[in-house]
Amino acid sequence: MPEPRFLDIEYCQTEDTLFPVAMAWSVENGQMKTVVIAPDDSWVPEDGDMGDVDLLYLEEQGVPLIEIVHELHQDLPDQTVYVDGMDPDEILIDLIFDAVGQEPPFEIVGIESLVTSLTREELDDRRRQLLTDEGLQPQLPENSVYAMLLIAREEGFFD
Repeated sequence: MPEPRFLDIEYCQTEDTLFPVAMAWSVENGQMKTVVIAPDDSWVPEDGDMGDVDLLYLEEQGVPLIEIVHELHQDLPDQTVYVDGMDPDEILIDLIFDAVGQEPPFEIVGIESLVTSLTREELDDRRRQLLTDEGLQPQLPENSVYAMLLIAREEGFFD
């Protein structure tokens, strides 16, 4: 079995909007990539209410969607990509790819499909414990991907 790949997306959600703002994913040998996402104009609400998300930061520091899609096509073609199941990851991935008129080159599946020795609740508890033990902020996508990589290593999916 090839080494599993993981992905997590941080997002902005208000009453009127839901869109991705940052993403991290793993590639071969447990390496990781992370990006801040430049929002598509259609995602930004007309009233500008984005909660605590800094639109100017996203516009200035964010990677254009077409570049992110290109990178994901290179890194995750025909892959099963595991997510923690805590966020609306499938909806967020669809938003990214729909904005550039493409289909995702991978399938998103919850980590519980990979790590069958633990229940969904045990996986969530283990992920939270790893984040706490490592002193990592749970809202950062790279930290969630790191925790899933550690769980996969503990379960023997990496040498």
